[in-house]
Amino acid sequence: MGSEEETKKKNEVFDAEAASLFVKELRGTFASGKTKSYGWRVSQLKSLMKMLNEREPDIVDALRQDLDKPELESSIYEVALLKTSIKSALKELKHWMTPEKAKTSITTFPSSAEIVPEPFGVVLIISPWNYPFLLSLDPVVGAIAAGNALVLKPSEVAPASSSLLAKLVGEYMDLSSIRVVEGAVAETSALLDQKWDKICYTGNSRVARIVMAAAAKHLTPVLLELGGKSPVVFDSGINLKVACRRMIMGKWGCNNGQACISPDHIITTKDYAPKLVRLLILETSLNPCIYSPPKPFFCS
Repeated sequence: MGSEEETKKKNEVFDAEAASLFVKELRGTFASGKTKSYGWRVSQLKSLMKMLNEREPDIVDALRQDLDKPELESSIYEVALLKTSIKSALKELKHWMTPEKAKTSITTFPSSAEIVPEPFGVVLIISPWNYPFLLSLDPVVGAIAAGNALVLKPSEVAPASSSLLAKLVGEYMDLSSIRVVEGAVAETSALLDQKWDKICYTGNSRVARIVMAAAAKHLTPVLLELGGKSPVVFDSGINLKVACRRMIMGKWGCNNGQACISPDHIITTKDYAPKLVRLLILETSLNPCIYSPPKPFFCS
């Protein structure tokens, strides 16, 4: 029975019409005021924490399948950071929801004013492949804490993580307010054709331009986290060996270099450059965590 349901799900086409229905249902939930309540926000954040506590082994396994990420690294950089984000949101939530008094002009005396935090509405979150859980669920934590309904679109480049996210959200979260859409370009395009109240995208600048263009049609505010340039400057008169080792660990020590703040180019003097290149090659080859020389074909 389970295999039949999975086959049916795979054969279902997620097009613009299906995306429109998704958004319509979520707008209905948001309009009811359900997601705005303190109780709903707390319950969903706690459900997310429960999911991480109970299903961490499954998350670690999915990350191993997609990225060959070590268990310790998965637990620290994906799961633990998410737990910290949830704890912070739970601690600060009442403060974030409290209206803030604002000054008024003498010309409007005896009026009073306040700034009332209000959720945007229905949010689209498009996440990348390099941190499939952290960069998918961290924006979800913020969206829930702010009282929004949302759709999460994980990256198809990390299929095991994407599939697990869809499964776990279905098991632990409120599906009337929080949905996951799997797929690739066609599914993402169908989602971007809809009117959203905010779009959060993490990835490269090429796709970001597509996201911005789609959002501009509806004047939708967009939050972009894009890869940038991360130079390392080597000046003269330093301990070159120590500096090289630090840069190597900064480059490859976390997620095998697949991080937006990972160093991607070096700036140094013309005289220093040859020494630097030689030492970088040497130190990299000596670090077993980064470089493992291939065995000769006749070795077992």
